[in-house]
Amino acid sequence: GWPAAAARAGKLPCAEPRLGPQCPALLAARSQAFQLTSRRWLNLQEYQSKKLMSDYGVKVQRFFVADTANEALEAAKRLNAKEIVLKAQILAGGRGKGVFHSGLKGGVHLTKDPNVVGQLAKQMIGYNLATKQTLKEGVKVHKVMVAEALDIARETYLAILMDRSCNGPVLVGSPQGGVDIEEVAASNPELIFKEQIDIFEGIKDSQAQRMAENLGFLGPLKNQAADQIKKLYNLFLKVDATQVEVNPFGETPEGQVVCFDAKINFDDNAEFRQKNIFAMDDKSENEPIENEAARYDLKYIGLDGNIACFVNGAGLAMATCDIIFLNGGKPANFLDLGGGVKEAQVYQAFKLLTADPKITFLFCVCIMYIFRSSSLPYSAKNLQPCLQVSL
Repeated sequence: GWPAAAARAGKLPCAEPRLGPQCPALLAARSQAFQLTSRRWLNLQEYQSKKLMSDYGVKVQRFFVADTANEALEAAKRLNAKEIVLKAQILAGGRGKGVFHSGLKGGVHLTKDPNVVGQLAKQMIGYNLATKQTLKEGVKVHKVMVAEALDIARETYLAILMDRSCNGPVLVGSPQGGVDIEEVAASNPELIFKEQIDIFEGIKDSQAQRMAENLGFLGPLKNQAADQIKKLYNLFLKVDATQVEVNPFGETPEGQVVCFDAKINFDDNAEFRQKNIFAMDDKSENEPIENEAARYDLKYIGLDGNIACFVNGAGLAMATCDIIFLNGGKPANFLDLGGGVKEAQVYQAFKLLTADPKITFLFCVCIMYIFRSSSLPYSAKNLQPCLQVSL
């Protein structure tokens, strides 16, 4: 169903761990100690992720970012590379097969001529790019990345992620990179290698060397790959990441180990100590209603139905959408108020939902024991602000 697909695409939050009603003392202590609020996912453009990796010593392609066609042309000349790759910067995948409203096909282009970079950038910047992951109207491109194109002699897969079953970080790799890792795991599970890392001791040299060997790096490349793996783990820790995925983690004909493409997920709870990173959050591609919801710490994702969902708890919100689907309806949104929601947030949630002209029904489902009673709109006093909203 749609929740699983959306979750795989990184659009939906994970359900929060909950304390059951059998723990009233703990619940009371929690509510007195701090206020729980929902957070939206941090979105970084490709050039931002690569800059972050480069800052931590991870090997990436040389690149520049341009806002105009002239800047792209000058960047291509400054690169002085044998071949140049020009990439439209949007958050959606499938850029290479996308189509611009200018008529240009493809959001990723290779060329050896800097002048061509300028001509292509002129057809990219300021135009909408539609891909398989965007709406039909596409997403407007504001920036392009002008990078040195490197030949890839061999592609592998590498990821570092937090694994609940292991209570800490796990290194995952495969000598088959550049493809969907889920397909590799299904067809050739013996080609998936894992190294559980002790969160207190950190990654050991032997683990990095063993993973490099399992990925097929030989001779001097083995030490080089192991060094890059350790630097990636350092990045993982220092930026409070929940996942760093490099695909492909490759080698060039010249004997360099390079992180050609990467995806970094961050722990939103660490925003207070990662202010510089979270300041890079790109909200320009969000729907205005999503940005408005984020202002009040509400998780909101617009859908194409007519039944508004007003729910607290990500898991319950997904289940509510499934129930609507199973009974022949279509949800208009995914909305998670979260636990510890305040009255003002409840009011703003109602305002957001009722401002949507396509909504004809409102489906409200709440878990009472994770709500503060003072913020529930069932009492006359607390319902009064919400009654100003036309339902």
